Amino acid sequence: MRKGYEGLYGLVRDRLQSEPLSGHVFLFCNARRNRLKLIYWDGTGLWVCGKRLQRGCFRWPEANPGEMKVTLTSEEFAMLIGGMDVQAAKRRAWYRREIDEVIAPRINPA
Repeated sequence: MRKGYEGLYGLVRDRLQSEPLSGHVFLFCNARRNRLKLIYWDGTGLWVCGKRLQRGCFRWPEANPGEMKVTLTSEEFAMLIGGMDVQAAKRRAWYRREIDEVIAPRINPA
């Protein structure tokens, strides 16, 4: 958890094979699961935020076999940082449109 802006930027780009300037929130935790750091590009600069728990640990979701990263919905993210077990939560049948990694801009024909 010693990494700052450049170190986390490099982890996102090189290890997770993702674009740090995409606008997605990238979340990291330490081995004891009692500290979190996130990096986020808001369009003008990088945010790096952290949280250290006084007691207990975060219940980190398991990655699929062969994958390096876990993708969370905004609800799952809120549950995780709020201290809930994301994997124990029961997901109901619900419509959700998947967001593409890169969204092409719409051009209205004149």
